[in-house]
Amino acid sequence: MAQKEHDALTGTETTGHEWDGIKELNTPLPRWWVYLLWVTVIWAVVYYVLYPSWPIGLGDYTKGVLGYSSRAELAKELEAVKQSRAGWLQRFEDSTVEEVAGDPDLLNYAMAGGRVIFADNCAPCHGSGGQGAPAYPVLADDDWIWGGTLEDILFTIRYGVRATHDETRLSEMPNFLADEIITAEEAGEVTDYVMSLTGAGVATVAGQTVFMEQCAACHGEDGKGLKELGGPNLADGIWLYGEGRDAVMAQLGNPRHGEMPAWVGRLDDVSIKQVTVYVHSLGGGQ
Repeated sequence: MAQKEHDALTGTETTGHEWDGIKELNTPLPRWWVYLLWVTVIWAVVYYVLYPSWPIGLGDYTKGVLGYSSRAELAKELEAVKQSRAGWLQRFEDSTVEEVAGDPDLLNYAMAGGRVIFADNCAPCHGSGGQGAPAYPVLADDDWIWGGTLEDILFTIRYGVRATHDETRLSEMPNFLADEIITAEEAGEVTDYVMSLTGAGVATVAGQTVFMEQCAACHGEDGKGLKELGGPNLADGIWLYGEGRDAVMAQLGNPRHGEMPAWVGRLDDVSIKQVTVYVHSLGGGQ
């Protein structure tokens, strides 16, 4: 057996490798490091035996002798939370939205839950504070196309607007120019009349005549809208698809129709009631 070589300076055994006169020392690892390594190895083996830890095939894994499952634990925790809330949920189920709003305890509960539900489901379109966005209605100004009572808001959230549900709210602005319902000249006249309702234009007799014949059925003779038909208020200066004469003309010639999904089936009835109360509070409701 060849005699092991030791470094003359440090006295440490060398590996026998040398480069350009530099010898590689065979410095042993610290004992504490070696001990820690074996502890982790033993811990890994014990964990492997006790807990699910290793894939053994497509879609399967070792279950572990303890039978532990993080999903099962989560299910137990969720069930415990559900049981703790059962009393509150039952009260919501047995109450109308008016009764919820009139009960201080239920109202506080609804506001807290509704805020979270709104942030998760409604804020992407209506804004985090209900401030709306272009083509998405503002919910914080008390201007409601389909009515702003608690029951009105509940119905809209539950069944949506122009959605696929059989009970959804439906309204449609005719394409007055493309369908040749009115002429381009009449469109200009009625646009000026609509603008005059907010003090931004000059009304003409011809424009008023067209409005009464074609628009008043949905928007009302005073232009303040008919909520039961989803006819927006044209006299308050609040515009969904842009303001100004050009925007009104565009809506006459190429009307835009938004869509709100029906949340029934997506949210449970308690959640719908909670977010209804929260939305109602944003603009004061009606």
